[in-house]
Amino acid sequence: MSSGGGERLRNPCLTMHQPWASLLVHGIKRIEGRSWPSPVTGRLWIHAASKVPDPETIKAMEDFYREIYAVDGITDITFPQHYPVSRLLGCVEVVGCVSCQELASWEHVPQSVRLEALTDFCWLCENPQKLVVPFEMRGYQGVYNLERRIYEGAVRGLIPVQGPFPVNFPLPGSFQSDYAKPALEKSPSLTAAIAGARAAATQYSRKNHNNVAPTSTSTEETQQRFHWENHSYIMQNQSAEPRRSPRLQNGAPSRLVAVALRGLKQSSVSEGGEQSVPKRWPD
Repeated sequence: MSSGGGERLRNPCLTMHQPWASLLVHGIKRIEGRSWPSPVTGRLWIHAASKVPDPETIKAMEDFYREIYAVDGITDITFPQHYPVSRLLGCVEVVGCVSCQELASWEHVPQSVRLEALTDFCWLCENPQKLVVPFEMRGYQGVYNLERRIYEGAVRGLIPVQGPFPVNFPLPGSFQSDYAKPALEKSPSLTAAIAGARAAATQYSRKNHNNVAPTSTSTEETQQRFHWENHSYIMQNQSAEPRRSPRLQNGAPSRLVAVALRGLKQSSVSEGGEQSVPKRWPD
């Protein structure tokens, strides 16, 4: 995997925690909320992070989407049966990025979409597609390039997803806030669901995730810097688990180390230097 630090992102991928990752790929979640603007438009692959979601978090987010869809009269929502981790799940199309204030003022999008505007920046997502067989792989920080061999296998296994209420977003900035709808008067149950969604996202903003806004949907990212150059955002990321070159202490290696090195050399020769193929999620 290669990060997007200034290079062209051919097959951009984003690692997200569950249950947000599956909710996005299944078309239930239409806004990806961040404390930073989207560096890409077009297809964005979605990878689920390694942390297993607890039942309370899943319930909080499912309750949130039940409540906001109910505002638009949608009551039949089929949630994912499973929330797999460490898997490439599918992709969405990012058609734009706007501030939460701008999205909340749009009268030409459903009210449920406006209620998803809980973060500084809102990535507008359409056309969800999921993998029939999710690929097992490791995630990285920020938006990074999907390896070519994984991309070539994954792109053949995509199927379209019909969400509960698909949206065709208008172009950002195409409407003036003067035409905004009045703020929705929230019911107690809706207010509680929004508070629960905020609390669920906040758990990932603590400790090693201090750079993520409390209301944003978090990913496995801890150190990111963004620069405004020629009206484009360029990301500079570091691997979530930096690779370290092993070092031997001064002096001759021990007998055990020498034996291990010989075994490693023989193994590498017999394998022919081939890279491992990503494992797949069982049917």
